[in-house]
Amino acid sequence: MSTNEGADTVENELHILLTEEDAEAERVAELTGYLRQELLDLDVDDVTTLPGGEVPPGARAVDVTQIGALLVTLGSSATALNQVMTVIRSWMGRRHETHPSLHLRMGDDVLEVSEATDDQVAKAFEIFVQRHSPAGAEP
Repeated sequence: MSTNEGADTVENELHILLTEEDAEAERVAELTGYLRQELLDLDVDDVTTLPGGEVPPGARAVDVTQIGALLVTLGSSATALNQVMTVIRSWMGRRHETHPSLHLRMGDDVLEVSEATDDQVAKAFEIFVQRHSPAGAEP
């Protein structure tokens, strides 16, 4: 019996890129850290900061796109992605004053959220989860 483990791995990985307009690198790193801590409380295999995620003290010339990058390894739980998306939505809802933007990617599927209402975010997340849920699984 052979399996396509490479494709399965990609489908079980959610890449998250967090940005915030005009934010300092340290601020983006702080926000990313808060989100990572919340995601680690879920039934996921791991949440790692992607390379380039450490901000040198006093750094100015830092690639901010690498600072806010997380990789969530979902594992085998059918509900893990839904849980992750619920936490991200709740986390974003608590940051209305700063309006962080998110770029989420699973395999070739990308969802970008920026300056959206709570209802728009909820609907976009729901559709994203449905596209990646196993057939017959509860969203």
